Amino acid sequence: MQAAKPLFDYPKYWAECFGPAPFLPMSREEMDQLGWDSCDIIIVTGDAYVDHPSFGMAIIGRLLEAQGFRVGIIAQPDWRSKDDFMKLGEPNLFFGVAAGNMDSMINRYTADRKIRSDDAYTPGGVAGKRPDRASLVYSQRCKEAYTHVPVVLGGIEASLRRIAHYDYWQDKVRRSILMDATADILLYGNAERAVVEIAQRLSWGETIDTITDVRGTAFIRRDTPSEWFEIDSTRIDRPGQIDKIINPYVNTQDLQACAIEQEKGPVEDPNEAKVVQLLPNPRLTRDKTVIRLPSFEKVRNDPVLYAHANRVLHLETNPGNARALVQRHGDVDVWFNAPPIPMTTEEMDYVFGMPYARIPHPAYGKEKIPAYEMIRFSVNIMRGCFGGCTFCSITEHEGRIIQNRSEESIIREIEEIRDKVPGFTGVISDLGGPTANMYRIACKSPEIEKHCRKPSCVWPGICENLNTDHSALIQLYRSARALPGVKKILIASGLRYDLAVESPEYVKELVTHHVGGYLKIAPEHTEEGPLGKMMKPGIGSYDRFKQMFEKYSKEAGKEQYLIPYFIAAHPGTTDEDMMNLALWLKRNGFRADQVQAFYPSPMASATAMYHSGKNPLRKVTYKSEGVKIVKSEEQRRLHKAFLRYHDPKNWPMLREALERMGRGDLIGNGKNQLIPTHQPASDEYHSARRKNSTPAGSKKVGAAGKMLTQHTGLPPRASDGSKPWDKREQAKAAAFARKQAENKAAASEKGGKKKPARRPVAPR
Repeated sequence: MQAAKPLFDYPKYWAECFGPAPFLPMSREEMDQLGWDSCDIIIVTGDAYVDHPSFGMAIIGRLLEAQGFRVGIIAQPDWRSKDDFMKLGEPNLFFGVAAGNMDSMINRYTADRKIRSDDAYTPGGVAGKRPDRASLVYSQRCKEAYTHVPVVLGGIEASLRRIAHYDYWQDKVRRSILMDATADILLYGNAERAVVEIAQRLSWGETIDTITDVRGTAFIRRDTPSEWFEIDSTRIDRPGQIDKIINPYVNTQDLQACAIEQEKGPVEDPNEAKVVQLLPNPRLTRDKTVIRLPSFEKVRNDPVLYAHANRVLHLETNPGNARALVQRHGDVDVWFNAPPIPMTTEEMDYVFGMPYARIPHPAYGKEKIPAYEMIRFSVNIMRGCFGGCTFCSITEHEGRIIQNRSEESIIREIEEIRDKVPGFTGVISDLGGPTANMYRIACKSPEIEKHCRKPSCVWPGICENLNTDHSALIQLYRSARALPGVKKILIASGLRYDLAVESPEYVKELVTHHVGGYLKIAPEHTEEGPLGKMMKPGIGSYDRFKQMFEKYSKEAGKEQYLIPYFIAAHPGTTDEDMMNLALWLKRNGFRADQVQAFYPSPMASATAMYHSGKNPLRKVTYKSEGVKIVKSEEQRRLHKAFLRYHDPKNWPMLREALERMGRGDLIGNGKNQLIPTHQPASDEYHSARRKNSTPAGSKKVGAAGKMLTQHTGLPPRASDGSKPWDKREQAKAAAFARKQAENKAAASEKGGKKKPARRPVAPR
């Protein structure tokens, strides 16, 4: 991996003399209190401002502040005019624009394109505080407010829309967001390196249009510079290495002779004419080579070319070997420099060690921000994911090379939470990241890692070059829970269970000390068809992990549950696949409360499958493998209904589908049948969601004789909606009730009051 200038090696800007602010200012009054006459950089974000390292505006803002710049925040501005974008005045260097921690369209719409009723990143969870395609709208308003001020576009929304992309909400291919936003430059992926370099160079007097050599950036240019060598993308996807040609005079039936010929090195005849050897073209160096993708106009009109472009894009995501890309949009090119160099552990510590207040800005008063409430006692220990799941965009955004913090930095943050964050009760809600157990796991060889183009290190199986040692994570867990004042360390991030089973010691440590009653994992499906399109392991890996989980839970004397998550209607899924998944769920005693249908997010490989009907995991041609796509609303509803096979509202649809599929044998009241023959009257059952998936009087089955629910991970509520205590606790409650009755009777006889018995506490 090529070296990059460390984040902390830049000279500080002159405004360093002001020092760090308690909060980055959101008003002119706060700027006056800090003694600022202006901001050097203003960050515009679609989220409420929370000064916490889980929020993008806080990380970028504090990082730029550490470089000596005065940074202001405009959070969730009124986008209907330019006024809110002018409230901090004109920035001296640039506007930094992001939609927020989520893509604004995914934030507002469900997978069925219905408007959500809330927004977790807004005070009070109120919806409607940001526009659709927020980063695009914000950029345009910034340009309207101050035409000559550069606009630097970033965040996950811009990152995943940097190229011509399929837009699920309009059901069409849209051009790069950079074209529509009228921004000057776009930063994609982990943007710390790029934003610091751009800020420093602008402060030195460079203009934004001359900054074209920063990794992890996209910008518009007219033509390819003369010193660059251009390759057509159709030359990238080539067949593999062919066998060495054997001497034609050797008997090919003589395997030993063939083997000898294969082992022979080149033999030179001094009298033989030599083939002219062409020296490499000096322009054919990786850092001066650009791959031309099919133009926006072509991928918009040809789904096969769209899938091809998506495949080439993913082949060029390894920072160690990626080349620049270019895509024509009309009469201009959108240019994409190679991905950013991953941050070192020292740089990660630097970024997470900024003076974050760790709470929302005081301007929000006592209003709660749901996303903050969820993560305020959690710690991010790493970035990136080498899983490569096709429906997920983490790899496209954060990369597949894991960027780790040091144990010392993580422990220091836990101590800060303990000492500074209001309401801390001693429980750390999560030590994780995109994946819970990829901390300090990487390729055994930096040289192999540098040249690798595999989209996943764990599919179709775990790569032989991947070091699966979990010892650093085990030690981190032990150090964290040994801290004074820390009662419990929970792991809430998704677990890569096929990786975890490679380290039984890790599974034992996790199950014994860090599971709060249930553990979320995501097999996503049971059938090979959809799993192959997801790049997920077979259900056998889940079974292995389940055995270990139950074994170590029993040894620890704990009743704990595995809660598997599944996706309906993913590309490559048939009705039969969903039926088999439903049968698996019933056999294993699971009733899913929350069902996730496939959501085609921008730039994901599965989204390319959804749009094109082709599989970009293999070479894409007009005759290449097709993928079954679930697009109709009716079929999407059916696939979700199979996941919620237990809900009587779904039974009519499922009966009709099973009859059509020739599986009427699954309709009946038998143990091995999926749904009953008769439909109950409407007043005999209620919404499964309202009753936590357990109709009154239903029999609970599954692990420990209970039907588990995906939503809570705990046994379903009793018929009256109360929490299902176990028999021991129920007995305690009954004894308590009897004792209270006895005390009340005795007190009434004596005319006095007796101290009540201590009330038993319900298990959490």
